[in-house]
Amino acid sequence: MTELLHLTERALWDEAVRTGSYEHSTRGRTLAEEGFIHCSTREQLPAVAQFLYGGDTGHGELVVLVIDAERLTAPVRHEAAAPGGPLYPHIYGPVPTEAVVGVESWPAAS
Repeated sequence: MTELLHLTERALWDEAVRTGSYEHSTRGRTLAEEGFIHCSTREQLPAVAQFLYGGDTGHGELVVLVIDAERLTAPVRHEAAAPGGPLYPHIYGPVPTEAVVGVESWPAAS
């Protein structure tokens, strides 16, 4: 399994469970607005969480969607946010809920 991670708000994931498809790109942006869904590797996740949410506590409960890339129908591309920067996985389409093989609390329990 190729694991992709996506940090999101619990309420957005709950909405996806009801509809069968997750379509949020990143904090405050939808797939339709951004063109892809931002993901990360496990190693990249802490920095992504800090960048997107920092110390903000007004976002509700956060969860990490563990996505099996082999279950996706949309293409995945690894791209840098800036030239020469680290590559992040981007999903160019909706994520069917059956591609999500785990939902973890964030921050992770120590």
